[in-house]
Amino acid sequence: MKDMTTTNTSTTTQTVLEASGVTMRFGGLTAVKSVDLTVRSGEIVGLIGPNGAGKTTFFNCLTGLYIPTEGTVSYKGTVLPPKPHLVTKAGIARTFQNIRLFANMTVLENVLVGRHTRTKEGLWSALLRGPGFKKAEAASHARAMELLEFIGLEHKADHLARNLPYGEQRKLEIARALASDPGLLLLDEPTAGMNPQETRAAEELIFAIRDMGIAVLVIEHDMRFIFNLCDRVACLVQGEKLIEGTPAVVQGDERVVAAYLGTPFEGEPGEAEAAEVDAAEAETKPAGSAAAKDAAPASDDSETDDSASDEPGASDDLADDTPADGDGSAAASADDETRTTGKEGEAK
Repeated sequence: MKDMTTTNTSTTTQTVLEASGVTMRFGGLTAVKSVDLTVRSGEIVGLIGPNGAGKTTFFNCLTGLYIPTEGTVSYKGTVLPPKPHLVTKAGIARTFQNIRLFANMTVLENVLVGRHTRTKEGLWSALLRGPGFKKAEAASHARAMELLEFIGLEHKADHLARNLPYGEQRKLEIARALASDPGLLLLDEPTAGMNPQETRAAEELIFAIRDMGIAVLVIEHDMRFIFNLCDRVACLVQGEKLIEGTPAVVQGDERVVAAYLGTPFEGEPGEAEAAEVDAAEAETKPAGSAAAKDAAPASDDSETDDSASDEPGASDDLADDTPADGDGSAAASADDETRTTGKEGEAK
């Protein structure tokens, strides 16, 4: 990975993203509920939470894939329109949890696709291929190659994207997002499926992106990765923001531990009820055992008497099926229903 120049030269701290009261409902299900989040320039913010917490849904609300049921999303003070290409044009780019490259296009062509919001040439210019189009095409090609050099894939520019190793496909997707010259980059589980070496390389790449002046908002399940990487971390649980703060504060919060591990913590509502249930179960077990012993001999009087008189010591079906005399072949072939009928006749 090599240093590169960027169009984002501002070093002043400003609010890049402001999500206020974002709520997303699907019918009767509330996937995201009143989530507030702010990301400032040059900052790396992490978004964590157990599976189903609403993290990707929240990302989709930020990038225009979903229209929030309630709340607003602003980029540098301007409310974003709920259309993905306009959100990208405004300055927000993203990657996806599942890699979405154009598999049959080359590495270079995939990055060039990311330039579409920064290219001014239209249809007629592309058809006529005039001087303006050729100039824009050359500039896009140069920018794409610069990004490939930045992520270390310039030597594979002509390779098909599908032939890249998994870790390099992740890098290529980031390069394509950077091709739109964003001020904010959203990464959805960028290290999913990576080995430790690839994860370390991804961490260094994100730090380099931050150093370019691009703010980063990242979803990740690797807690060691996220706490080493981020300036601030927010935790979502069941669609709501549970806590937001520095990695040390979030990592030490008992509610976060409970949300991931499913273990109770002191003061959690429901702890007293759980203790009462445990105590009740402890009292019930001895009583249940005694009741089971008392209930064991209870059965139909006629069957008990017959069993006691005909075959002493036989207390179950297996004993009933065992012949009392030495003629085992005839007794073994006897039908249960016939024996039951015989017993009922004797009772009568």
